[in-house]
Amino acid sequence: MGFEVQAEFDRQVATLIDKGYPALSGLSEESFTGLVAPLRRVAVDRGEAVNPPTPARVPFVLVITLVPPEETMALTELRGRPGHAAFEPDDLRGFSPIEHVPVPAGPAYLMFDVDRGKETLNVTPDRALETITAQRRSPLTVDEGIALITHYPQALEKNNCFSLAGSRHGDRRVPALWISRGAPKLGWCWAGNPHSWLGTASCAGRAGSPAV
Repeated sequence: MGFEVQAEFDRQVATLIDKGYPALSGLSEESFTGLVAPLRRVAVDRGEAVNPPTPARVPFVLVITLVPPEETMALTELRGRPGHAAFEPDDLRGFSPIEHVPVPAGPAYLMFDVDRGKETLNVTPDRALETITAQRRSPLTVDEGIALITHYPQALEKNNCFSLAGSRHGDRRVPALWISRGAPKLGWCWAGNPHSWLGTASCAGRAGSPAV
């Protein structure tokens, strides 16, 4: 079954514009569109043979890192209910990508073949990270998890939510996204604790804008 990569890329850009990302990034809509435009070609080049998205797995996600996560999380929603982060802003901003998570430099990039981690439900984030690494995949960061549910809110389902083991704060907390009172919630769990309703999300790779 085919998939219109260009149309999906344009949909994701439109979603970000509708949610106010340009202004929050300190950019005009035109400048914001120009910032992400080179990634359109990257999506097309990498996405010629991808499968259509499902709640569990999507072909690619556009990630913007110009806006603090507490602000982007507040722009997520599930069936009209806005998301929220169960962190103080300074605490949340203290989470950063772990070693060996190759986040591209720059304010915008794509991640590919994003899986919310069904096979790691009821597996500790520590053990799930071993599995993901053995599969030559990469765990999602906080920014990436928020981006996933911004573009695909249906990725959050009852008993099928996910940890973001690609971000840590120098302690044993692992950020995670789940549903609380019908709305998206960004919280955390312990790296050594399993939860039957929580997997660990991953992607097959990432790519930034091509060099000019």
